Amino acid sequence: METADATGIPTEEALVLGRGMRLLAGAMTLACMVLVGPSAPSGALAGSLPVEPVRDVVPNRVMTWNICNPCGDEGNAGRAAEIATYAPQVIGMQEACVRDVEKIREYLRNRYGLVYHVEYGTVLRKRSRCGGMPWWPGAYGQAVLSAAPMTDHVNVEYPDGGSEDRGYMAVTTTVGGKPVRVFNTHLAHRHQADIRAGQVGVLATEVARHDRAIVLGDFNAVPDASELDRIWALAADTDPRCRPTSSGTCGITTDWQSKFDYIFLRGIAPLAHGVRDTSYSDHHLVHADLGPARVDS
Repeated sequence: METADATGIPTEEALVLGRGMRLLAGAMTLACMVLVGPSAPSGALAGSLPVEPVRDVVPNRVMTWNICNPCGDEGNAGRAAEIATYAPQVIGMQEACVRDVEKIREYLRNRYGLVYHVEYGTVLRKRSRCGGMPWWPGAYGQAVLSAAPMTDHVNVEYPDGGSEDRGYMAVTTTVGGKPVRVFNTHLAHRHQADIRAGQVGVLATEVARHDRAIVLGDFNAVPDASELDRIWALAADTDPRCRPTSSGTCGITTDWQSKFDYIFLRGIAPLAHGVRDTSYSDHHLVHADLGPARVDS
């Protein structure tokens, strides 16, 4: 307690004691902050944002993944973990809600130190798909994540989407030290071959304009389906065993034992190809490492 003289003014001894107590309290507070750590910012996910990336992306590695929707958002942490296992430079997602992609990006950044730019290829707003308010439902479609910046983003809806709106998006980024056009698409339902043929025609016309292109996506068609002929004429799948002929041996990419997911390359040679089954989607995760050499004509 403070002491005072007859006038009621605290003595010098009391003032010194009071300052000492305040300094002690401040030191104890600082010690607690060091032990407990800073408060997480509003909306932050588990795990603190590292000052520097914990790890880097793998250069020239690309991935395509239909992340499955509606499959619930409880799998976003697991999806991020699957992606971080391969740490691709470029990722194409289909059946992607903007809200889910943002959560996945946060997990990748906060837990794994993997930082990505993002562009979206929204084709519809649907509350039953992506939640949101009745008057402003969530955005649904495709997304491209890239460690390098992206430019010249376009988003195109196909004239006929089939049973649901479908489209493609495209961006320009850097892969192998050179600019490359990256396309990401999701074609019409697997029982709508005629509609897919029209969609491939729209997509192939744009792909043909570029000497170097990566075409990612869920094509909802097996390799020897005739509607994919125009894409096969322009590019090759990164799986060296998979060709649009009966002699091709294509690995499956879906839970129903079909190959529907592709990484097509135009003007770029593949170095490695892999497929990973996961519990977070009815589509497998497809990844590939790319080389700088042009595909022989």
